[in-house]
Amino acid sequence: MSYQLTEELEMLRQVVRRMAEEKVASRAAAIDEEDAYPWDLKELFAGQGLLGVGVPEEYGGTGQGLPAVCLIVEEIARVSASASLIVAAQELGLMPILLAGTEEQKEKYLPTLASGERICAFALTEPNAGSDAGSIRTWARREGDMYLLSGQKCFITNGGIADVYTVFASTDPGRGLKGLSAFIVEKDYPGFSIGKKEKKMGVRGSPTTELIFEDCPVPAANLLGKEGDGFKIAMMTLDRTRPVIGAQAVGIAQGALDYAVNYTRERVQFGRPVASFQGLQFMMADMATRVEAARQLVYRAAFFIENAAALGASTGEISRLSSMSKLFASDVAMQVTVDAVQLLGGYGYMREYPLERMMRDAKITQIYEGTNQIQRLVIARTLLENEK
Repeated sequence: MSYQLTEELEMLRQVVRRMAEEKVASRAAAIDEEDAYPWDLKELFAGQGLLGVGVPEEYGGTGQGLPAVCLIVEEIARVSASASLIVAAQELGLMPILLAGTEEQKEKYLPTLASGERICAFALTEPNAGSDAGSIRTWARREGDMYLLSGQKCFITNGGIADVYTVFASTDPGRGLKGLSAFIVEKDYPGFSIGKKEKKMGVRGSPTTELIFEDCPVPAANLLGKEGDGFKIAMMTLDRTRPVIGAQAVGIAQGALDYAVNYTRERVQFGRPVASFQGLQFMMADMATRVEAARQLVYRAAFFIENAAALGASTGEISRLSSMSKLFASDVAMQVTVDAVQLLGGYGYMREYPLERMMRDAKITQIYEGTNQIQRLVIARTLLENEK
């Protein structure tokens, strides 16, 4: 399947790019330095309808779909990866409800999440269960019309500021992955508290915390799907949100490339701009080629996933393209930001310039929503299953 940005999507890109340059870029360094959530930018994005583009119109969104989410995240990430997580984390948190929620659940939660009135978060990872979701120890026990939820989550983006959490817990520990279930948990439920806030290398300003559940009562009506559907819901969610992380990685890489290219035009050594040296030109050519290749793969994946039903796509095809886009784009982001720092020499290493921040921010794209080692496993497994 090929893709082409519609006129509407191209207009959206231009609007978000202008907003990012005018309103977000000037805040990026302070967000990183202060490590404080930028509530002003959340309100700005909400006011522009950017938090609901992946939500259908009947639930309060604009219904523009996954490619639009990727465009928004890419353009914001060009100037601030932390700010782009406002959109990306909202999409991740609400996706399980969109995919597996009942009509009542969708009508109750999606409109306020799409409008930005409420913030959401996705809670899967635990101290002993990162890539190995089968080792989740958080458990949920049914008692009447409630589930009692107990356990601990870690590395949760939007932890402490979210109003709504999609939480994965075991309802049948003896069944491993098949015993996982998914729940919608609201921040004010008794027995739910926020633990340690992490001090991170990058994407500072986006809070990452522990979540603690101590016999937290969750209404049975807040179970997503059926008991035992949790792992399937988590994987379906990540298949649809990994291209968003790919888009974030593309944005970070593009921002670093743009800055480095402009710098080499102005920096004079040996009596001429350093951009005139062929060795640096070759570096920039390779960087630009990788960024464009990553972008094409991300949007190929986004359009394919958005149109998967019409295309008759298999789950394996969706998973493979999703993982490829996240894997390749995040590796490109890391390589390009490192090279961009190199192009600035000693100045690139200084916090006065944005490239060291971009390099720190790029690293997490290789880790969250599934490490790149896990992405390679997913890709290989879908290929081998295809050959059977």
